Amino acid sequence: MAASKHVSETPATQMLKKHKVAYTEHTYDYIEHGGTAEAARQLGIDSHAVVKTLILEDEHAKPHVMLMHGDCEVSMKNLARQASVKKMQPCQAAVAPRHSGYQIGGTSPFGTRKRMPVWVEQSVLDLPQIYINGGRRGYLLGIEPQVLVTLLQANCVNVANDGRAA
Repeated sequence: MAASKHVSETPATQMLKKHKVAYTEHTYDYIEHGGTAEAARQLGIDSHAVVKTLILEDEHAKPHVMLMHGDCEVSMKNLARQASVKKMQPCQAAVAPRHSGYQIGGTSPFGTRKRMPVWVEQSVLDLPQIYINGGRRGYLLGIEPQVLVTLLQANCVNVANDGRAA
């Protein structure tokens, strides 16, 4: 994996430093709609270990954060059931940044503008290390997945629709 240059602080890195969480920085050339697969390709890492941060909303337009493997999709129906809400859907692109404080493609679950319930796919926590957005496009942080539970009080769910070929 290529060594990465230091990127100026973001609300995400400020939060991690404040809580003394170790992380590594990984930069890549952001490509519109390239998603986690493009980040994984450029960084030479498994897209299953790249965790995407999705801003969703329930039937009351209350925002939620969903953390999912980069190579899987979220079953909104299963997430709604496990989150005890009637429905769950992606936030509109114009609305999501107002909740997170980050631009689309650069959303981190750390240091969000609003405190939101955080959901994490259970199997993400089984990985030795994950790569998650550091609060800027083209910028991932390598961290231990347990940080998602200890720092964000993430709730574990099983809502992945595995997008990988068998």
